[in-house]
Amino acid sequence: MRKFALTAASAVLLLPALALAQSALVGTWKADLGNIQLPTKPSRYLLEHGVYHCQTCAPTYAVKADGQDHKVTGHPYYDSVSITVVDASTIEETDKKGGKTVTTGKTTVSSDGKTIQFDFSDSSDSNGAPVVGNGEATRVAKGPAGSHAISGSWRTTKLSNISDNGLLVTYALDGTKLKMTNPTGQSYSAPLDGTDAPFMGDPGQTSVAIRRIDDSTFDETDKRDGKVIGTAHITVSPDGKTLTVAWTDKLRGSSGSYKANKQ
Repeated sequence: MRKFALTAASAVLLLPALALAQSALVGTWKADLGNIQLPTKPSRYLLEHGVYHCQTCAPTYAVKADGQDHKVTGHPYYDSVSITVVDASTIEETDKKGGKTVTTGKTTVSSDGKTIQFDFSDSSDSNGAPVVGNGEATRVAKGPAGSHAISGSWRTTKLSNISDNGLLVTYALDGTKLKMTNPTGQSYSAPLDGTDAPFMGDPGQTSVAIRRIDDSTFDETDKRDGKVIGTAHITVSPDGKTLTVAWTDKLRGSSGSYKANKQ
């Protein structure tokens, strides 16, 4: 575009780029844990006869719950899972990739069996410190009689104490491209016309497409090896202080939204 800068036509072509320089999206945002709409679709687990089944993982898997590492396939973030039964209400999980621990978690069912509390440490897509936090889920359906208390369907209702590296994202503009970076090492520099661009630093995502709707509204399409795995509709409030992201997870058939505050 620069080689036409002295022509009248180029002056018109440059107007969108000049407008983008004022985009309300530019800056650093922090997700607000008090303004999250979590998916209504429940997660399903089954632990019986010494075998743990993750029935809503994508893809699903089943491993012996004996505290040993067991190979799983089809998951970009981990290739082995270890499930330890601590007691009748509690399990611990360790996920590894290439022999290196990437995720640990502990889940405990309440005494009345209606809720679970979970803690996690996740470095499966972090190039630095792991994202840590905890949360709560409510039972939607019971598991089979005689199965471990974790069995059944659960809907996550609360996330809390998430470390800042899992909450922050920064957007910048480089000409007519939108640049994204975050503390866990993911990044992209994508044209704003919906053209695919490389997504860096995430083993589960290879490309992203960003389409600018207007100065405050953007659509994002996430892909893995050419297949759409998720979408996001991103909107900045009129006062420029709040970002709303409505997302879909195509692999699990779920959706939700969250708000983030300008830093």
